[in-house]
Amino acid sequence: MKVLFLILLSISTLFSSFEDGREVFVQKCATCHKEYISLNLIKENFFEKNNSLLNLKAPSANMIVWAMMDSSKKIGDPNEPDFQQIQIEKFLKDYLENPDRFNSICDENVLGYYDNKDSMKGKLSEDDYTNLSYYFLEYKDNFKEEITQKKPFLSPEDEEKYLKIANKENKKIIVYATSKTCFFCKRMDKEVFPKGEVKTLLDKNYIFIEVDMDNVSLPFNLQKEYKKITPSFFFVDKNATFSKQYVGSWTLEDFTKILQENK
Repeated sequence: MKVLFLILLSISTLFSSFEDGREVFVQKCATCHKEYISLNLIKENFFEKNNSLLNLKAPSANMIVWAMMDSSKKIGDPNEPDFQQIQIEKFLKDYLENPDRFNSICDENVLGYYDNKDSMKGKLSEDDYTNLSYYFLEYKDNFKEEITQKKPFLSPEDEEKYLKIANKENKKIIVYATSKTCFFCKRMDKEVFPKGEVKTLLDKNYIFIEVDMDNVSLPFNLQKEYKKITPSFFFVDKNATFSKQYVGSWTLEDFTKILQENK
């Protein structure tokens, strides 16, 4: 039975593709949803301008893809793309035909800016849902932002200097990915890093390296781990071995625990 299912799934895949899904998106979704908005512009719009910059009434396609693939509400397992496609298709059909804010995968911090969504029941066919699922699943591979190659934050020589200090002082390294437009970064800069036990733990156990992601790439081969979310915190040992990544903003209490667990 499982073999038959996989055969049928493979046949379905032959007739579904990113381009088929993109056509559905353009024809039936693009009146409300933009296809792409840069992450920095999104952050500035919501966290600094209260949506006055873009006046978005619905998430862009790349925001939906991030929610599906990388957020805490992500759908399915990326290591099993065939089954992930089925789960995405089911979610799309269920949500678009019975929209419910409490069942949304959107970031709760921006959900309040969006209009209530009308049901799409009868407006999308079964093939449309299948093709849309492939569009979102394959979005990252087919719709790539034009990226200017950024210079590395540290040269190999500078990286070696930091590692020598880490070995000499028996400390780990924290690489802090931030940006000038990151509201939550600014809040942590003010309310977390200089306070109480966090400051003590940082000074005693860590070398803290702040990297502005608007201008440069991460050191210690961490760029491949970066999920394009600020703030992000990367823990590296004194041998330049990456151990953990913590994505997002943290309270004073939670960040203290993170530092204690990794020292």
